[in-house]
Amino acid sequence: MPVHKVTNFLSEISAFFKNNDAHKAMYSIMDVIKWLKMSETHLFGMKSKRNNVYSLLQVFHTLLLFPCFMVRNPYNYGSSSLSHLMDCKKDVFYRFMNNPSIDWRKLLYHLNLQLWSKIRVRSEHRSESTCLIVDDTDYPKTGRCIENIGRVHSHVHNRCILGFKALFLAITDGKSQLILDFALLGEKGKKGNFGMSDKELKQRFTKDRDVENSLQERIREYSNKKTDLMIEMITRAIKKGIKFRYVLADSWFANKDIIRFIHSRHVKCDYLGMIKVGEKGKTTYHFERKELTAPALIKLLIKRDQKKYSRKLRCYYMTADVTFGNVPVRLFFVKRSKAGAWNGLITTNMGLDFFEAYRLYSQRWALEVIFKESKGLLGLGKCQANNFASQIAATSLTALQYNILSVVKRFEAYETMGKLFENASKDSLELSITERLWGALQEIVIAIASLLGLADEQIYDVIINKSEEMNHICDIYKLKLAG
Repeated sequence: MPVHKVTNFLSEISAFFKNNDAHKAMYSIMDVIKWLKMSETHLFGMKSKRNNVYSLLQVFHTLLLFPCFMVRNPYNYGSSSLSHLMDCKKDVFYRFMNNPSIDWRKLLYHLNLQLWSKIRVRSEHRSESTCLIVDDTDYPKTGRCIENIGRVHSHVHNRCILGFKALFLAITDGKSQLILDFALLGEKGKKGNFGMSDKELKQRFTKDRDVENSLQERIREYSNKKTDLMIEMITRAIKKGIKFRYVLADSWFANKDIIRFIHSRHVKCDYLGMIKVGEKGKTTYHFERKELTAPALIKLLIKRDQKKYSRKLRCYYMTADVTFGNVPVRLFFVKRSKAGAWNGLITTNMGLDFFEAYRLYSQRWALEVIFKESKGLLGLGKCQANNFASQIAATSLTALQYNILSVVKRFEAYETMGKLFENASKDSLELSITERLWGALQEIVIAIASLLGLADEQIYDVIINKSEEMNHICDIYKLKLAG
């Protein structure tokens, strides 16, 4: 391949796809990549050196296309068909990903704003349903020498694992979703050693870097609280001009600081999330001059005959307006059966009714779907490189790959932009996004939850994160029928 200065790399790849009928899906993906405005200065804050055979943009574009050619990592690049288009060694990609000067967060937003603007102009886009979603996921690792590696508690495995916690901020309008921001973090633990022994801490990769490079911000985030990082991410999204109506999160994030922060925004937005409801719950809410826990408030509402039943959702529910952290909030309590446990929702929108709150909150599972599909199809969190810069780069690339596929799927689904995925490998390209989830699956979840007296959250968690445990649900159902 010629020196990068005289090579239009994207056009060469596009021509390859266009002339090959078996790659129509990839050509559609390339079509989206091509209309993204990219320049080395905007993306990387630097330009390629004149003596480089391949430009920074060429390397970046090639990395974006790895999943389309079923390339798992740079090590496997040489044996892939993609290597015929750009004949280089794996070290070219490793050097690029290890570069601490690339501001991946700035790069991600630069491209995401373009992708999201494309979605916003669609006639079916519903701005009133646009939500930011915050959630974390596990990044299991095998190497004890990885920079900043530690042990974190996994709710999926119900034990501590070697790896990172990855905190994500996504945006959805109910049909498409994009990953906007993320942070990789550890858990200090009681001893402050991130669950590592002295020997293991010494084994971790370390590197002297310029204190001014963008990677230092990521390293600082590693030991920060998730709630603090959540506030930083939302603030950043607002400053970038992202418009949204609600912030969705699970019970872990429902604290006074988050509620106050959302309530204090000058933009019109509200918080909507789960709260912990347990007999031993210590969190109190101010109601009629009293400080009451969720269980105490539930007992009071039941005593006052406030419990209602929804045939549509097959559940009991109650509503209470309270004060939390000096902020007026509305609480919803819901359970599936008379013998079932109560679950709770909290919102800063005092005009929101239970049915709309239920519909909106179901969109939080869009981020869980992103985790599931990105891990299975795009290799999210699979990077085993020792350099922390590579860990950030790998997650950023996966986020962009998912976002591009999400936009292409939106075009294909609603504007018949070619027969996307028609001849492509389903295992490597096809993303189901959330159409399949919020249709039939939601009905199935309601039915199962009602039948077994379980919370919707529990059923969604099993389906998305613990699919192998669906057999247990089926077994329980068979037992109930037999009884």
